[in-house]
Amino acid sequence: MKCDGNQMSRRTMLTVGAVGGLGLTLSDFFRMKSAQADQKHYDFVQAKAQSIIHIYLPGGMAHQESFDPKPYAPIEYRGELNPIKTNTGEQFCETLPQLSQLADKIAVIRSMTHGEAAHERGTHNMFTGYRPSPALNYPSMGSVVSHEYGPRNNLPPYVCIPSVPNEFASNGYLSSSFAPFSLGADPASAGFKVQDLSLPEKVTEERFTRRRSALDAVNDYFTKRDKSDNIGAMNTFYERAYSLISSKQAREAFNIEAESAAVRDEYGRNTAGQRLLMARRLVGAGARFVTLTYGGWDMHAQITRGMKNALPSLDQGLSALIKDLDRSGQLSSTLIMVSSEFGRTPKINKDAGRDHWPKVFSVMLAGGGIKGGTIYGTSNATASEPETDAVGPEDLATTIYHQLGIVADKELMSPGDRPIEIVDGGKVIKGLLA
Repeated sequence: MKCDGNQMSRRTMLTVGAVGGLGLTLSDFFRMKSAQADQKHYDFVQAKAQSIIHIYLPGGMAHQESFDPKPYAPIEYRGELNPIKTNTGEQFCETLPQLSQLADKIAVIRSMTHGEAAHERGTHNMFTGYRPSPALNYPSMGSVVSHEYGPRNNLPPYVCIPSVPNEFASNGYLSSSFAPFSLGADPASAGFKVQDLSLPEKVTEERFTRRRSALDAVNDYFTKRDKSDNIGAMNTFYERAYSLISSKQAREAFNIEAESAAVRDEYGRNTAGQRLLMARRLVGAGARFVTLTYGGWDMHAQITRGMKNALPSLDQGLSALIKDLDRSGQLSSTLIMVSSEFGRTPKINKDAGRDHWPKVFSVMLAGGGIKGGTIYGTSNATASEPETDAVGPEDLATTIYHQLGIVADKELMSPGDRPIEIVDGGKVIKGLLA
């Protein structure tokens, strides 16, 4: 793949103008920032997972008050909340009663670790599998999956709910055609509607088709006169845009109102529940990688109250998602990942909260060939560092790619034709695999 920056040719400008004539903005997803060529798509071969739902909890969720309680530590370390037994005999925090009864279907990494205590740098690690570099912007896992496999069933391969959560969730050095599609609105909100998905008023399907034919004629004229890589890339890019807008089946995937009242109630009529339900609809319809965010977990003060407020909705919605996918037979091919940029300090601070702590924290996985009922790795008695089987972001990313059938040390071409491995130095965590 070659990138030549953000230069806009005369042909590109006319194309944008023609789309603007339709009243379509499509600015967040259907816009090329850089040229892209030699794009390759591969079918899923011997992959355990065909889709990923990445639930990202921004701010740094406390492992002690969720998946890794320490009931025998002193009170200033264990906190005020109590552990409960899971259906496998392990212990989760009392904040996760429903997930504790699905422990046989999930895996928890209790030995996740890296060295970045700043939100931005920790986030970069978890989205890309790389430490931040001043010399290169690395692509997110979602963008790599988009690059390797492309769209399915006319749906964007990589979708963010409700919006792109941070700069590291995007395409990095890859072409912006591999950036995520953003819903631009919260599925839990009244009158939810995806931005740029419907034709504007007064633009009929017939008029839309007629305008596209005119645009194709303009594009063909310039394509015959300009053989540069960015022409083919732009054509591919707009073909994806038209496919989404013109496909009723693809548009219907975003219609959360099509779900029964009982299903929406099962997930929870709240932010977490409806975002998780939307994610299930999208992967079921063909999206390959869906990232959704929920909550704010940077709890430097009053962590007991904060976790009691934030976790019930997640516990309900995530449990509903696992059960829903299991009932439909899709859990085996859909990998669910719950992550955060780091954990929280072992000791409660003076404000009854916990501060940033990247030395050890927890990640939850389910489905997609992951072995249920697994606790991988351990933290020590005060949850301050890994005691066994430390896992780095590069190991987690390598394992995720492995389940998708992507070779993590495959080289992609960055600007300047420099080969860069998708992940550098990671290993597949075999103890997590079914």
